[in-house]
Amino acid sequence: MPTINDTITRLNQAWNDGDAAAYAATFTPDATYIVFDGTVLRGRAEIESTHRFLFNGPLRGSSIGGGPAPSVRHVRPDVAHAVIGGGVRIDGQQTVPADRASVISLVLVASPDGDWLITAFQNTRGGAQ
Repeated sequence: MPTINDTITRLNQAWNDGDAAAYAATFTPDATYIVFDGTVLRGRAEIESTHRFLFNGPLRGSSIGGGPAPSVRHVRPDVAHAVIGGGVRIDGQQTVPADRASVISLVLVASPDGDWLITAFQNTRGGAQ
């Protein structure tokens, strides 16, 4: 049975691979995604198209990660809240620069097949987990 950490691992791997479709597949079809600057993306399709642009353009070759292990709290057996830290490393950077460090809040729901999908994503630059 897939775990919440498996979903977060797939999310990070898809980013690191520059794979917008795989990245978006970790979200529910109606997910809400709030970018660090307050931009709101609505739905898996918009998440995918925005990340395709980023992965093919300004964030080509970037990677994410580098934060502590996720903190997960189950709200109900089928709903969880996770807080993760880390940030974006531009191509060639070994560490996350201070101006790209983020704290990310995720609400995940269990799908009928037992996988966990992200239904709400909030990225906040700076701060500490």
